Amino acid sequence: MDFNLLISHPEWLLLVLAPLFFICMALEWFFGDRLRRLPENARYRPAEVFCNFVLAGMHQGADILTGLLLAKLYLWLFGWRLFDIEMNGWTFLLLMLGQDFCYYWFHRASHRCRWMWAAHVVHHSSENMNFSTAFRQSLMYPLAGMWLFWLPLVIIGFDPNWVVFVVLLNLGLQFFVHTQAIKRLGPLEWIFNTPSHHRVHHGRNPQYIDKNYAGVLIIWDRLFGSFEPERETVRYGITKPVNSFNPVTVTFAEWRDMLAEVSRPGLSFRQRWRLLFAPPASQELPSSSLGGYADGPDSSKEAKEY
Repeated sequence: MDFNLLISHPEWLLLVLAPLFFICMALEWFFGDRLRRLPENARYRPAEVFCNFVLAGMHQGADILTGLLLAKLYLWLFGWRLFDIEMNGWTFLLLMLGQDFCYYWFHRASHRCRWMWAAHVVHHSSENMNFSTAFRQSLMYPLAGMWLFWLPLVIIGFDPNWVVFVVLLNLGLQFFVHTQAIKRLGPLEWIFNTPSHHRVHHGRNPQYIDKNYAGVLIIWDRLFGSFEPERETVRYGITKPVNSFNPVTVTFAEWRDMLAEVSRPGLSFRQRWRLLFAPPASQELPSSSLGGYADGPDSSKEAKEY
């Protein structure tokens, strides 16, 4: 495929990478399911794999539809850009670095703001970890506000097509950290997000919750105090399991619960605001207002209660 055509249509990038993704999944399935060399929670279970693929399709469709609207906003803001940045090897690396920095804060916000967690929880709701888990995405990211985090790159002066391309490239590279087949990568563990670091991020062990938000570079977690090495065996999933392979249920379970709680009578504006935007499990409402939710298991932890 012509590279300039790919930049003009960055939404095609993940489709271009799809054959590589499927080869990796086939190899992981062979070693995990056929040769039994991987843990039980690395197995490929047909119902869950199908759910993950459907979720990926829903996510991709929502991104394409939303992109038609956001493209106009990005182009309008690009008209007010601070600098005229010509893309070359160095500015591409600078864009990759800037986007990864923005991704870190998007990812961190997705664990610290319940509104955003309602979308991101889809990705964390599996109790297994294999390459197919990377496909487990939410169609609700546009509503949650993911696109807001890339606006600074456009305002600085990076062409919107290049910004979207790098966003999707970052997402594509993250596919490779969703595996238990790779243990450690030596000195690379200090700089890059690796399977070991990302396994921690998917853990519901108390010490692993809200850690390792990295996209490509783990340096952001080391700089901003959210890094945790993999020591104890990871227990995957969330502390309030969805218990469903229905992609619609997986997508909307937390939105349903959140809106049910915020619409209850007798709450103050501050209480409703916190139910929507405070970190999960930190709304400080009396347990009687939430049907005992405030005193539920692991209530001292904030980010993966749902």
